[in-house]
Amino acid sequence: MRRSYRVAAAFALAYFAASVAPDALIAQQGSLAALGAPTNPKVVITWDRYYDHATLGELARKLEAAHPDRCRVSSIGKSIEGRDLWLITVTDFRTGAADAKPAMYIDGNIHSNEVQGSEIALYTAWWLCEMAGQVPAVDSLLAHKTFYIVPTINPDGRDNFLKQPNNPNSPRSGLGERDNDNDGELNEDGYDDLDGDGHITSMRRRDPNGRWITSPEDPRYMVRALPDQPGEWEMLGAEGRDNDGDGRVNEDGEGFYDPNRNWPWRWQPQYVQGGSDAYALSLPETRAVVDFVMSHENIAGAQSYHNSGGMILRGPGMRQDEFRPQDVRVFDRIGEIGEQILPGYRYMVVWKDLYTVWGGELDWFYGSRGVVTFSNELWSDFGYFQKETRRDRYDSDEMRFDRLLLLGEAFVPWKAVDHPEYGPIEVGGYKKQYTRAIPAFLLPAEAHRNMAFTLYHADQMPRVEVDSVTVRALGNGLSEVTAIIANRRIIPTHTQQDLEHHITRPDYVTLTGRQVLAGFRVTDPLQNVAVEQRRNPERIEVDNVAGMATETVRWIVQGSGAITVSVDSRKGGVHSVRR
Repeated sequence: MRRSYRVAAAFALAYFAASVAPDALIAQQGSLAALGAPTNPKVVITWDRYYDHATLGELARKLEAAHPDRCRVSSIGKSIEGRDLWLITVTDFRTGAADAKPAMYIDGNIHSNEVQGSEIALYTAWWLCEMAGQVPAVDSLLAHKTFYIVPTINPDGRDNFLKQPNNPNSPRSGLGERDNDNDGELNEDGYDDLDGDGHITSMRRRDPNGRWITSPEDPRYMVRALPDQPGEWEMLGAEGRDNDGDGRVNEDGEGFYDPNRNWPWRWQPQYVQGGSDAYALSLPETRAVVDFVMSHENIAGAQSYHNSGGMILRGPGMRQDEFRPQDVRVFDRIGEIGEQILPGYRYMVVWKDLYTVWGGELDWFYGSRGVVTFSNELWSDFGYFQKETRRDRYDSDEMRFDRLLLLGEAFVPWKAVDHPEYGPIEVGGYKKQYTRAIPAFLLPAEAHRNMAFTLYHADQMPRVEVDSVTVRALGNGLSEVTAIIANRRIIPTHTQQDLEHHITRPDYVTLTGRQVLAGFRVTDPLQNVAVEQRRNPERIEVDNVAGMATETVRWIVQGSGAITVSVDSRKGGVHSVRR
């Protein structure tokens, strides 16, 4: 009995603490792994919950310990409050250095309350590590590509959302102190949890002159009275008091600035773009990401996870900017596939289909780095019942979902409270994680689908190869060597934005083993038209290898012996052929 108890307790501890566990602890007799799941995961993580910053770090380190050949953990910087911005680097380190492979950068949780991006980013790292050796496509992906994953770039705000009283919309910013009401004090009048339940819900007061009534479909739900209908309630906003005695409630809480308006591409001051803060890169978190990306020219794709709305977003964020047509075709193809992978999601352009954004992360990645970048707005009303939203006067899908699938757990019942300014009132409404964070049983599916979209994007990052090398004798000890360089994916080694602004150096094609007398770029293979490169002829500079295309180079060499032709592309990887 004691032994059985110890085994059961050990299994429970491993499961709920997401610890590294031996196979014997995980593989249960008579079980069968569902397709898409690791057969015997070395790190067991429960994917129906949201983890604080410290736990994200612990789980990342467990992955590193369990998969040292595929996972390494470091930090790219510190938050305002001194928390590490964890970086999980995932690749097959046995097949080459991480920084020499085309890389996908992934982050999440730039806005404090948009927490599920961190879980989806972490899920990506976990799934790649655990499925390696089980799925050949994963092995190929890790052999040729690198993933730089930063689960949260706003750890201060994340912990505040998870651990402090909040509503679904707070806090959106980081936790740097700001004087939002210009009274010379910082963060002195934020939300107040009047009933002490850990959630900031709504306040209402009975008032026959109010314009709100309870829904006859669900009396918890407040709806506006019709123009000719008497009201019953006055809505007073989110829970809070007038802490600084200025006659206003909740006007100066944490922040407020918007970390996704602080990037150095088309940045605009506060009076043009709210939340932009004092200057571009004023936030240490934003600067840490920029510094990391600038020092890793192998980043060819990027993905940022936000929520909500069910969108696959690309830039530009403002009408005044444009993406190059050659690049738009690439974005469109990946976005179209994304709509298939993510039912209910729409592929959209920020400024045209959503709203104007100045100084956004999406635009900085493309504009400054020439990187194909998407931002997924995770979760939408489609997810409630897997169909288009139905909302009528007295009811909505979110209320029906709470009643039918969560059995009312998402709503805090109305409770009487004596308010210091308003007198007798009631507080109640949705819990902070409802409508904002994905419900528990749907989170794993949402994580996997979004990861699959990002893996498709990563797989389509450039992958250069020396396709063929031919040698033709010319006589007198001279030979002509022709090499065809292929890009096997749809994203070019340099986007048009990259080419026009000279962001990344050209691709190098180098011949060694013989004395090189002349080197050429073949601009028209059919007509045999070539342009000589007079400086360093042994290393031909190729401006770009387009998606699913080839480039041809040629040398005149002297001597005999084996020849090695190598291609080295910052965003397309390296490859060599010996002949």
